[in-house]
Amino acid sequence: MNWDRIQGNWKQVVGKAKTQWGELTDDDFDVIAGQRDQLAGKIQERYGVAKEVAESQIAEWSDKADDSWFDSMRSNRH
Repeated sequence: MNWDRIQGNWKQVVGKAKTQWGELTDDDFDVIAGQRDQLAGKIQERYGVAKEVAESQIAEWSDKADDSWFDSMRSNRH
């Protein structure tokens, strides 16, 4: 999935991110605000992993993103 789409729809995908990284707080997600580097930093901080591991987790997570992640956004517009 294109990270720009995730970033642009951050509020819609935060739930998916919370499921993936339960150690991150709501405040963390507010600070991250869809910025991939901020997400990587928070994963490193909370989980004590290397930057490469955090980046790998983000890549794997974002590769799972599909249109269903954004369905709620589309249905709210109608």
